[in-house]
Amino acid sequence: MTKEKKAGSGARLLKTRVKKKRGLKSSSRRWLERHLNDPYVRRANAEGMRSRAAYKLIEIDERHRILAPGMKVIDLGAAPGGWSQVAAARVKSDPARPNVIGIDYLEMDPVPGAMILRMDFLEPQAPARLIELLEGAPDVVLSDMAAPTTGHRRTDHLRTMQLCEAAADFAIAVLKPGGHFLAKTFQGGTEAEMLNRLKRSFHAVHHVKPPASRDESVELYLLAKGFRGVDQTEEG
Repeated sequence: MTKEKKAGSGARLLKTRVKKKRGLKSSSRRWLERHLNDPYVRRANAEGMRSRAAYKLIEIDERHRILAPGMKVIDLGAAPGGWSQVAAARVKSDPARPNVIGIDYLEMDPVPGAMILRMDFLEPQAPARLIELLEGAPDVVLSDMAAPTTGHRRTDHLRTMQLCEAAADFAIAVLKPGGHFLAKTFQGGTEAEMLNRLKRSFHAVHHVKPPASRDESVELYLLAKGFRGVDQTEEG
């Protein structure tokens, strides 16, 4: 890799260039170059954040105020830990008795103030295990889950939507009244049935795209605030 500085840039950051190498596709080189020069990646490295995704949650919370000291939080699809890291700091989670429980089937380093369950959220035992570890109902359910991409846009959309629906079902089943739900979805339409269910169960439902989400990305976040409680029509 080489670094170049534009003429007259003075205090500007050096721009990283990735050399052409045999076996490295042009598309991969462009992605790596963009990643290395991403201001949020640079900021995450400088500030000790686990990932650039941490700033998506920070920006959403600064605008919508979903995290507060003392709250209990469940983070679905927690690896590499950026959202758990932010949540633990904002709810002032005690490392000796964490208020934040994350879950992921991927191995990840410990997060101060959070307990991480290494398990697939879609396993039948996972929801009960999360509530057991949290020692009660959560105030907030977060989900940055996304299915591994296949390169086929429609397939990737459907697979991630299935994860979003599973997260929504879980949130509606376990949240405290007044609680909040935030989950990744994709542009191209949130399934109408799920959206209508959220509108029945929460006081307000929004689609949000924080500045840290790249403009070219099709990701959106679905934010449902003010859980009303379990919809009695669903129980019947």
